[in-house]
Amino acid sequence: MTTPMPERTAAHPARRPTRRRIADGLLAALTPIAACGVALGGLTTWAASGAAGSPARIAVTDGRVFLPFGDARDTAAFFRITNTGGADDRLVKVTSPDDGDGDDATLSRHRMSSGRMAYAQTVESARVPAGGSLAMSPYGLDVTLRTRPGWRAGDVVPFTLHFEHGGRVDVSAVVVRPGEGE
Repeated sequence: MTTPMPERTAAHPARRPTRRRIADGLLAALTPIAACGVALGGLTTWAASGAAGSPARIAVTDGRVFLPFGDARDTAAFFRITNTGGADDRLVKVTSPDDGDGDDATLSRHRMSSGRMAYAQTVESARVPAGGSLAMSPYGLDVTLRTRPGWRAGDVVPFTLHFEHGGRVDVSAVVVRPGEGE
């Protein structure tokens, strides 16, 4: 025995898509697609700004301090800073308990004036690129500090280098005569 199919009557209209149903269905499908697009755009911006790489990994080596000449009270210290991480970092401050006047040492860059005279220009910070290094030298970036009386070649001077993301790095520098170890 077969069951007769019910006839479609006004009480059971055929289900036909209406404009309202189509619009609701499209809106339901577009919402997750739009959310994914916004998330992808945010991730792209984050990666392009350099924030998506691995954090900075800072190592400081080759610390040396020039032995002052004559009655000079100020001298310079130099370091090689290596960043093996995937994000840039910045050296923002240098301190030393052996700084003769108790003030923080300052970052400075040597420049030449139009009269062929050298002068030091204080800088706020120094960039240490991701996967790169920063080599301080008497001809570029250095740390200027006040000497402590009695320093001799071979003495060791403690420093703390402060980085924007990498935190503090404690390191020692050897006192050398200018021209040695350059």
